[in-house]
Amino acid sequence: MAHGRGGGVAGAGATRADDVRRAGRLGSMASVALSEAEKVYIVHGVQEDLRVDGRGCEDYRCVEVETDVVSNTSGSARVKLGHTDILVGVKAEMGTPKLEKPNEGYLEFFVDCSANATPEFEGRGGDDLGTEIANTLYRIFNNKSSVDLKSLCISPREHCWILYVDVLLLECGGNLFDAISIAVKAALFNTRIPRVRVLEDEEGSKDIELSDDPYDCIRLSVENVPCIVTLCKIGYRHVVDATLQEEACSLASLLVAVTSKGVVTCMRKVGKGSLDPESIFEMMETGKRVGKVLHTSLQSLLHKEESLGPKRQKVGFLG
Repeated sequence: MAHGRGGGVAGAGATRADDVRRAGRLGSMASVALSEAEKVYIVHGVQEDLRVDGRGCEDYRCVEVETDVVSNTSGSARVKLGHTDILVGVKAEMGTPKLEKPNEGYLEFFVDCSANATPEFEGRGGDDLGTEIANTLYRIFNNKSSVDLKSLCISPREHCWILYVDVLLLECGGNLFDAISIAVKAALFNTRIPRVRVLEDEEGSKDIELSDDPYDCIRLSVENVPCIVTLCKIGYRHVVDATLQEEACSLASLLVAVTSKGVVTCMRKVGKGSLDPESIFEMMETGKRVGKVLHTSLQSLLHKEESLGPKRQKVGFLG
């Protein structure tokens, strides 16, 4: 298990009642109904750096990470963050490089919002959220530093590895984006791609040979893969790893994609409320600080789990 903890956030103060009344859910995520008294209680507590579950404004809940949980994938991971439960599988398949990037492989994202996660996802209820999450992941990985895409190229313009990243939302208990980004990074860390040899005969035709040795594989470097830190503005302060109840009291949130070195690679605002420049700057600084701690904890956990070897006890996503 791993959890990140930071210091206090500047800018505390009493909240206004009308701010509380206007508070509503963000995006199209699972929501929870709160009375006005409950909202006032949550908001006033946040102003004093004391949340309902006893955490401070910059504290994450305990994050449970398990890798190699789905047998028919190249890599997989399951992440539990409070009552949020995410399963990610990565499948490596051979394909043709994109015309604009002939010497690189690429990633494809698909997000499935299971109806079991929340009744709001029944039918096509989760489609919009799934598309929103997938687009956010594309934005995060749309830079050369996140994953070495050239290492996925087998032969320029002809063959490359395509990584299909499937995200399944098993349960929604707040802070979806953070949990998904952690699960994606853990699954990519766990991914093993078979080593390939390209054989060329005298006539110039090429033949591709895949190694059948499970230990003769390519491992991805995830050092520069960012994690998302979502900061919810509640009253005059902001919190990380918000619960559903806290999200219901927030008018606006800022999603900050942060690398292990504290570099912000992407930002996105969520919610109907507005954020003033000073708040955005404070939230960015908090995101960088908390993100570095989160990365350190996650990397330590992943390496520790891998060091246990194939004989480690596995729970699996049905456990």
